[in-house]
Amino acid sequence: QVHLVESGGGSVQAGGSLRLSCAASGFTFSSYYMTWVRQAPGKGLEWVSAIDYGGDNTYSTDSVKGRFTISRDNAKNTLYLQMNSLKTEDTAVYYCARGSHLLSSWPFKGQGTQVTVSS
Repeated sequence: QVHLVESGGGSVQAGGSLRLSCAASGFTFSSYYMTWVRQAPGKGLEWVSAIDYGGDNTYSTDSVKGRFTISRDNAKNTLYLQMNSLKTEDTAVYYCARGSHLLSSWPFKGQGTQVTVSS
């Protein structure tokens, strides 16, 4: 079955960086768009960045453009999110999800990794 496992979260100060990884298994990874979504305390899921099958096209929500970079390694079935210049408002649980950012929900996503940014 679909299995997605995120790692790399943690606590950093504002302005710092983190790199999230997501190991995928149970499906043909290279056949799917992949998206990072996040959920801040008391808020709903928000898509952050997405990437197409081969990694040639990426998409980011306005609040993270220029700071976050999504990438993938199809040979390793792994998705990444490089997060730079982190802000306190980036604090959330981050999930990798199968499918594009245009979906209204993501039924296949991992257990999440906590990112906490302090001022």
